[in-house]
Amino acid sequence: MTSPFAVVTGASSGIGYELAKQFAMHGYDLLICAEDNGIEEAAADLRRDGRTQVTAVRADLAHFEGVEHLYAVILETGRDVDAIALNAGRGIGGDFTRQTDLRDELNVIDVNVTSTVHLAKRVLPGMVARNAGQVLFTSSIASMMPGTYQAVYNASKSFVQSFAEALRAELKDTGVTVTSLMPGPTDTNFFHRADMDDTKVGASEKDDPAVVAKQGFEAMQKDKERVVAGSVKTKVQGAFSKVMPDSLKGEMHRRMAEPGSGRDDKSDQN
Repeated sequence: MTSPFAVVTGASSGIGYELAKQFAMHGYDLLICAEDNGIEEAAADLRRDGRTQVTAVRADLAHFEGVEHLYAVILETGRDVDAIALNAGRGIGGDFTRQTDLRDELNVIDVNVTSTVHLAKRVLPGMVARNAGQVLFTSSIASMMPGTYQAVYNASKSFVQSFAEALRAELKDTGVTVTSLMPGPTDTNFFHRADMDDTKVGASEKDDPAVVAKQGFEAMQKDKERVVAGSVKTKVQGAFSKVMPDSLKGEMHRRMAEPGSGRDDKSDQN
């Protein structure tokens, strides 16, 4: 009997790698993708059980050609995609008007938004034609709040969240399920890459990506619309975000993401 087949993007580390591990643990063969050469190491780790077939693809999904290359490799496998975790994403911190670089902000949009739409457009029609498949979008609790000092990132995740919910509604009469995974601050390379090490959120304790991925995988298997994943603290924050005024959420985000706010916390402790 052929194992089910899953595709995971952004899978060289962090939540994406842990999602790939969840699929492997549950008997899926994998095609994993990331832009860095860590994707080969991740594939080697995932193959160590001796049961999981893993194809590694190095592609920069910020570019149209990168997504097309990934999709071409998917087609070359000759296998139907039973599940796809659209997880690739990145952030950038700082004052939008006075600090951040336009090319960097546009890259965030290209990775988080454009590539997500592009790959979904390629993969989902096949699922619908077969009337079967599972889709997991990595959104964020950031999608529910104005991203003061993370303006483009939060806006990009608001797009992903809305997109996932719209697709779920469109596909409700098919055998294709859509779930959004909404982590809070998680212990990955995200904050370092976003130049946010000196922020309060960057310096704070974060959720375990293995826990986040496990909760996301389980929510997808149960056909849940969404899951706020991680610690109890993150789940409480997600619950409050549903009822808190946007102005208050924006101020709360400012205190967490303002450049230098992490240094202030450290000096207070000395």
